[in-house]
Amino acid sequence: MKEVRLRFAPSPTGYLHIGGLRTALYNYLYAKHNKGKFILRIEDTDQTRFVEGAIENLIDSLHWAGIKYDEGVFVEDGKIVEKGEYGPYIQSKRLDIYKKYVDELIEKGHAYYCFCSKERLDAVREEQKIKGLIPKYDGLCRNISLEEARERISKGEEYVVRLKLPSNYDIKFHDLVRGDIVINTNDIDDQVLLKSDGFPTYHLAVVVDDHLMEISHIVRGEEWLPSTPKHVYLYEAFGWEKPIYVHLPTVLNKDRKKLSKRHGDVSVEDFRDKGYLPEALVNYLALVGWSPEDNQEIFTMDELIEKFSFERVSKTGGIFDKDKLNWVNGHYIRNSSVQRITDLAIPYLKEAGLIDDKFAEERYSWLELLVKTVQESLDTVAQIPEKVDFIFKENIDIVEEDALEVLKGEQVPAVLRAIKEELKNVEVLDEEYAKGLMKLVQKATGVKGKNLFMPARVALTGSTHGPEFVNILVLLGKENIIKRIEHVEEKYL
Repeated sequence: MKEVRLRFAPSPTGYLHIGGLRTALYNYLYAKHNKGKFILRIEDTDQTRFVEGAIENLIDSLHWAGIKYDEGVFVEDGKIVEKGEYGPYIQSKRLDIYKKYVDELIEKGHAYYCFCSKERLDAVREEQKIKGLIPKYDGLCRNISLEEARERISKGEEYVVRLKLPSNYDIKFHDLVRGDIVINTNDIDDQVLLKSDGFPTYHLAVVVDDHLMEISHIVRGEEWLPSTPKHVYLYEAFGWEKPIYVHLPTVLNKDRKKLSKRHGDVSVEDFRDKGYLPEALVNYLALVGWSPEDNQEIFTMDELIEKFSFERVSKTGGIFDKDKLNWVNGHYIRNSSVQRITDLAIPYLKEAGLIDDKFAEERYSWLELLVKTVQESLDTVAQIPEKVDFIFKENIDIVEEDALEVLKGEQVPAVLRAIKEELKNVEVLDEEYAKGLMKLVQKATGVKGKNLFMPARVALTGSTHGPEFVNILVLLGKENIIKRIEHVEEKYL
């Protein structure tokens, strides 16, 4: 049986889109499910759109997401390297290969030289639009003899090479998600295969590369579906076995429109910067367009590999729901070690101006307690600064109605006084002491339950509810607790 080989072949035009990550993920899951190979190829034949650093960014995003490929383009010691037996894996290094296959198509009569100027092509298409026709090339150069074409080229005339489709021919292929598809050549353009700059178009390069790299399954976004008949015809023209096609539904926003920069975060980097964990993003993204046979929602990568199949991929666009992603991410944050979340939180706390490098180094265990205190309530790691900034403030201003109401209780002055008195007896406010503090205050005042705890919480945090109170006592420490109580006594009692 032929080895299962899948590839992810992005263009280096900037960041990795969330839809691109899902395409890479589905390729990876299927390859691994079938004990096959997963390849990263870079499709950079459109040099006008090349963005410096984009290849490195792509590789970094895949690495961060835990999507490991077997061959292709890697970064080692800051340099781009290629590994595998089917290279080069960067298309701009394969120009001689494409030229050879273009020549073969011309010799076989499946392609031809076209000398039409851009102005002429624009005028033809404009006229077709006015007449209500499908805008496509009118075939003016189809019947120029090879001899004449080569003579014109030798004189320096600019040209492209086009695919020569037969008229009224049904191109058929099967798609694992969409079923059998038939397109008639009368509805398709004579596609440009080689541009005037000597670079192939995507349509030629993708077919040649996929064949030579022995790719068994082409898994890509549904936006490529209209181009697939041309690719299928090229396989036929070369006499090659065509691969199995899978066109994935688009990732949509809540308004059922394609995710785009205008509507917020769409790059993997955006989600990384916002404090999403890679396993949460991958877990959620797998479910945007694919569903397991049961209602399982939380998956490890290994479980996804085991359960994934294209039979369960939807034909319709998958809705990317940020709230659901937040729920999944919250689950992974709660199940991560405190140390891991602390390490991820430190850059956000620094950026918010709450700590510096020295603080992070010298008071790491304090930071771990800080993170542990709010870990249960997080959707993303980036929320930590806003959840904990009350700990770093000198004084707390109390604005909540119910908090102000608590401070009107007649027992409040005695409770706050007793806390200060008890603290005078202790050098270091550690967890053990913090656990017994309010019992001592109860003994001293006779106040218990809500009447005891609520005023203390409000005075120290400004709110009637919040994280574990014992942790708050340890985090604030003796001096800060006394300061906060004195501030409340002066301003609110």
